[in-house]
Amino acid sequence: MSSTMKPANLDRIFKAYDVRGTVPDQLDESLARAVGNAFVQVAFGSGSGSGSGAPRGAGAGASTRSVVVGHDMRPSSPAMAAAFAEGAAEAGVDVTMIGLASTDELYFASGHLGVPGAMFTASHNPARYNGIKLCRAHAAPVGAESGLTDVRELVAAGTTLTADRPGRIQSRELLDDYADYLLELAPVSGRRLKVAVDAGNGMAGHTAPAVLGRLDLDVVPLYYELDGNFPNHEANPIEPENLIDLQAAVRDAGADIGLAFDGDADRCFVVDERGELVSPSVLTALIADRELKKHPGATVIHNLITSRAVPQIVGERGGVAVRSRVGHSFIKATMAETDAVFGGEHSGHFYFREFWRADSGMLAALHTLAALAEQKSPLSAVLADYSRFAASGEINSTVDDQAAVIERIQADFADEPGVEIDHLDGLTVNADDWWFNVRASNTEPLLRLNAEGDDEQTMAEVRDRVLSMIRGGA
Repeated sequence: MSSTMKPANLDRIFKAYDVRGTVPDQLDESLARAVGNAFVQVAFGSGSGSGSGAPRGAGAGASTRSVVVGHDMRPSSPAMAAAFAEGAAEAGVDVTMIGLASTDELYFASGHLGVPGAMFTASHNPARYNGIKLCRAHAAPVGAESGLTDVRELVAAGTTLTADRPGRIQSRELLDDYADYLLELAPVSGRRLKVAVDAGNGMAGHTAPAVLGRLDLDVVPLYYELDGNFPNHEANPIEPENLIDLQAAVRDAGADIGLAFDGDADRCFVVDERGELVSPSVLTALIADRELKKHPGATVIHNLITSRAVPQIVGERGGVAVRSRVGHSFIKATMAETDAVFGGEHSGHFYFREFWRADSGMLAALHTLAALAEQKSPLSAVLADYSRFAASGEINSTVDDQAAVIERIQADFADEPGVEIDHLDGLTVNADDWWFNVRASNTEPLLRLNAEGDDEQTMAEVRDRVLSMIRGGA
């Protein structure tokens, strides 16, 4: 692959929030080198600097012209990370290589060192994929509207910056510092817990021993071996079939809780002592409650498909709930605008002001463990007050003309008494005892439906009514 690519080819791998594609036909070392050089031009270009406005824990060196690079366990990741570093060093900046890391460990490094960062991972995607997640200093997001498009254009044009003096490339181990910081933010004490942990052969197999190994826990490990071929199941816990082994392990071992991480360990899903999946909305409400006890009256962000219980509970605890579009760039931007203490998404991403507004699956897990260890009750009882409604979960349907279907659904509900409609992200229809959201996928011909009701029957009725319209039955 040459250092210059046709824009149409780059458009296939430059997504809204990252670079991602199959290896080696779409993404290889030469492209990684070009992205490294282009990223330096964007991150340190006129007016961009290395970021500002860092929250707690920024560390020293915010003005340093350097970047930090980490990578996951995929076979192609080390070489591509090294190529990126070479491209960045050619542009004149120093590069700190932290080696194997979870994405949230890379965000920690960016925040702790005060420099932009790059993480080589394809997260939960299958083995043939890889990708690059970029951030500015203090883990500030880089997406299509905040620098990623500029990177793509420089790569497409073959614009290479060659400095008079190339930067240095050096290695640094930050895993212990990362563990220290997380355990400072969410200390766990109280009763001894038995915890089943499914790393999915992903990066939690690297970070979980470093973090959880410091706690008084009886850990039941599943698939800690780092293997980018994912021999046991895909490292995507949002899909129910990938939780089966963890659920069985929790029940068989009599564990108090189960934790499942995705491939780059920035997302965490939780299973209770019965082996039942805990809704990420419930975890959002739990963590919001804990953060509001530390920061009374603070703002909490939730995206528009989280449960109605989240803003209810935030309000009951004296906080301010702010609704956001789906997607990490929107959550992080809204957190910055409102100085929110915490943000949660129904996809299992949890964002913390004290973690540079970045998402961390491990920090969310520690909050959950801390809440459980403080009480004698089982997890299902601890979480009972946070689970108030019946939810459909996200239901995807293939639809060619998404806009026409959404318009038809809106017309069908528009004249119903007591119904409110908004378009913050797709179509959201609210009633007193139910709501639903329908939004189009950014990358596929899909419509995504989420519905919730005061009880199972109410939810099922609205879910089935909307699905019949989406799938052509009405």
